[in-house]
Amino acid sequence: MNLPRIVENSPLARIARHKLKAHSVAMVLGNSIHLSGATREQFLTDPYWVAHEMEHIRQFQEHGRLGFLWRYLRDWVRHGYYNIPFEVQAREAAERNAPLYAHGLPLPGPDQRHPTPKVR
Repeated sequence: MNLPRIVENSPLARIARHKLKAHSVAMVLGNSIHLSGATREQFLTDPYWVAHEMEHIRQFQEHGRLGFLWRYLRDWVRHGYYNIPFEVQAREAAERNAPLYAHGLPLPGPDQRHPTPKVR
């Protein structure tokens, strides 16, 4: 399965990381995954994290750039970050699809996975 372009040290992801008060962040813009606080290698070693971001790419494709961003920001205000419907769907997709990105390796345990920010 081909991965999209991965942008390390993204200024946009850095803004999101500070807003979320997270150690590291991956965020999707179109067909690119932007990272801050994590390297490409660190990101790719967590198949749950990869599957989560790949679901956001699917959502972007389904709703379009403006449609996705509008819904995402609107729902962040309405529900808080953790309960944004796109985030809920991405967490579900991560659980379901992580084996697709594990490359035959054992899936990481809960303590080895990237933590999901739970901010409002």
